[in-house]
Order: sequence, then structure tokens, then C-alpha cells
Amino acid sequence: MFHPGQSSAGPSHQQLQKLKADIHRKIVEMLNLSRLSRWGQERLRKEVRKLAQQLVENTPECKPFSPAEKERLVNEILDEAFGLGPLEPLMSDPSISDILVNGPHTVYVERHGRLEQVPICFADNEHLMQMIQRIVARVGRRLDEMSPMVDARLPDGSRVNAIAPPLALDGPVLSIRRFGMRLTAEQLIQNGTMPVEFLALLRAAVEARISMVISGGAGTGKTTLLNVLSRYIPPDERLVTIEDSAELKLQQPHVVRLETRPPNLEGVGEVRQRDLVRNALRMRPDRIIIGECRGPEALDMLQAMNTGHEGSLTTVHANDTRDALARLEMMVMMAGYEMPVPVIRQYIASAITFIVHLTRLKGGARKVTRISEVIGLRNRNYVVRDIFGFRQLGVRDGVAYGEFYATGKIPRCLERIRAAGIDLAESLFAKRSIPAEFEIVQTSPVAAAHPQRKEAEVSP
Repeated sequence: MFHPGQSSAGPSHQQLQKLKADIHRKIVEMLNLSRLSRWGQERLRKEVRKLAQQLVENTPECKPFSPAEKERLVNEILDEAFGLGPLEPLMSDPSISDILVNGPHTVYVERHGRLEQVPICFADNEHLMQMIQRIVARVGRRLDEMSPMVDARLPDGSRVNAIAPPLALDGPVLSIRRFGMRLTAEQLIQNGTMPVEFLALLRAAVEARISMVISGGAGTGKTTLLNVLSRYIPPDERLVTIEDSAELKLQQPHVVRLETRPPNLEGVGEVRQRDLVRNALRMRPDRIIIGECRGPEALDMLQAMNTGHEGSLTTVHANDTRDALARLEMMVMMAGYEMPVPVIRQYIASAITFIVHLTRLKGGARKVTRISEVIGLRNRNYVVRDIFGFRQLGVRDGVAYGEFYATGKIPRCLERIRAAGIDLAESLFAKRSIPAEFEIVQTSPVAAAHPQRKEAEVSP
């Protein structure tokens, strides 16, 4: 962000934003609009830079600025014209996962799991509203009193939500969830999200076509883990992904990506996840991957898992494993069929084998806190047992810490995993504590999934 003259007498952020807005307006007035249609993006950017440099040199308020400060001001004017204005530096920072604009003068970001306020601002509510309108216009949406809420997606895949007055009492509010960083399995182990033993079981389950649900609260890393696990799907399978906002980046060669569509300005043309799941079943998929189940599409997803599409994956918002099952029941009921609860539970228990739960702990640490196996039903209630877990032991310097552990329970699906040619040793599940610090070089996830490879066998 531009900070000219570090003295206290220098212009404020609001004054700088107003200055940039004035120069931007003059540039628009000076451009020959009749030529713009014939110019490419590169030439247009050059012309705007040339005009911005001239105006900065001739603007009295810019006289005290050094040449370096003037150049930074020109670059920010270009961001104003072609990018997201004051937010552009944040969008280029790979360490930022969320950008939260609570108003023109209040901007927060999440870095490494922690929220912090940043010294970035807009000139006023009108300036912020202009940036929001520029974002939503790219996807054919609008934000006004008639449509005061909107979801959109930036070209880089970042998910955008905006809400305006009268629903937002103090002015427009903008939230951007970024997906610039794609973590690998090794990085999840290295940063303590889960140990090698957890990944060994999850990888084996994916390869053996065992269906699972990834649950957790907002921002716990569900999509990140789904991306990681999807890499273990064999490359010869046909995959269909269904999402509200395309976030998954599958590496397999045979992938069909589907995305929902909101209604247009007339309120028609909406395509829901359930419509896409039904259509996907006619596309001969080996597996269906739903970015997030949140409504009646859960019934169609369970039908797919129960009718030859084993190994399908999805995520669901939930507070724990039991809550994830209850949420699935509720979503099936939303489909509009009068199904008895015992029938719904039997359907869920026969479709889903593993529930992987993630939690964001105090201080921002994200952990796989439970891997549970759904055994079936007993007295019309779910029989669920934990295979692996995480227990929090305390908080140190504002950051929660703890240890992973194995419960000693051997998954019932282990024989199915072995039948798929994956030899997981029973010693992997021996009851014990698992340290939260790992050495990637000594024990790789690949070796952990195949303990028969003696050179890097996972020891209990």
C-alpha cells in the first residue's frame, strides 16, 4: 500500500484514496473512448500508465512526493483502473487466506489462521461499492437495494461474498475467501494438521473406493483436505466434480467440472447442485465429488454412493462427527420425500464408511481431530467408533497444542482395503499417542500407506 512521506504531516489514507480517485476520473475523461474497442489490454494499460504519469507530475498535491513515491502512486492508479484498487496488494500476498472488508476504513485479513487489521482503506462507501460492482459485474450479477446480497468468483478462483444496505446497516461489506495456496499432503503433515498414520489410512481408503465425508466448521480446511485426498484417486477413473464455486484442482486426466449457476437478473435460470448431481449420474462417472453438501442434493449423493459410485467424496459443515450425521439426515429430509428416520439412517450408514472431522483450534491451528468409521445401526442408532483422534492438552502463547492418538480399534473395512491390493499393517492402529512433530524425510506418506516397504515402514 502507498505510504508517501512517512511524516505525520503527510496525507492520510482517505486523502490519498480521494487523490487517486480524482486522477482516475481525469484519465477516464481524457481517454478517446472511440479507440478503446480497437486497443488490446496491453496497449490500453500502457496508455493509462502514460496518462497517470503525466497527471501525477502536474498535480500540485503530488509535488512533495519522491520519484519512487510517484511511481507507487501510478501503480496504485493502475490497480484502481484494472484491478481491485486498495485490495490489489492483498490479493497478491500468498500468505493471506481471507480478506474481510467491514467498511471503507476497516479491513482485516487472515494470515496463518489469525485475523489482523491492515492499514488499507477505501475513500468512502461509494468507492467500496464501485469495487464490489466491478467484481460482480464480471459474472452478470448486481448489488443494489433490490438484490443486496451476492456471491461471485474471481478469475483466480477466489470466492467473493458482498452484502449492501439496507441489510448491512453501516455500508457495504465484502468478504473474499482466497484459494491461491494449494497445500500438499507433505505440507499438511509438516504443519501438524495430521500425522503420517492418519494420511496412510485416508489414502488407502480413497484408493480402495471407500466413500467418506469430510466435516468441520467454516475455515477449518475441508476443501484443502478434499483436494489432497483426491490426488490418490487412480488416474484411469472418470470423475465429475460439482461445486457452488469451483475450488477443487484435481490432477487426474479424466475430470468433468460442473458449477452451479445463480438466477439471472430476472430471477430465472438457476441451476442447483441437486440438478447437477442428477445430471452427473447420466454421465457415466466412476466417482462424484461434491465440494460441499448443504441441501437436498445430499439424497442424490447418497444414492450415487449406494449404486455403484463408491469412493465418492464430499464435505459438510458440522461441529463433530455425530453432528455431521445429523446434518446429513436433515439435508435428506429437505429433498421433500416422506422417508422414515430409520430408513434415512440406514441409507446413510450403508453409503458412508469414514467421517473425517477437522477443527480450527485457538491460535488458528487446523487439525484433523477425528477419523471415525460408521459401522452401521444398532437399535436404530448409528454405531460409530473412532480410529484416530486428537486431544488438546492446553494453550501455549495463545496457540492450542495437544497430541494425536490411535484408539486401538482396527477398521472393519481393513479387509476391503487389503482386497484392493493395499497392505496396511494392523500395527498402524495400535493404541498409542502419536507425537505432533514429524520428520518428512524419515517417513513419507507413500511409505505409510504401504508399510510392507521396509525401507520406510511406519513404526508404532
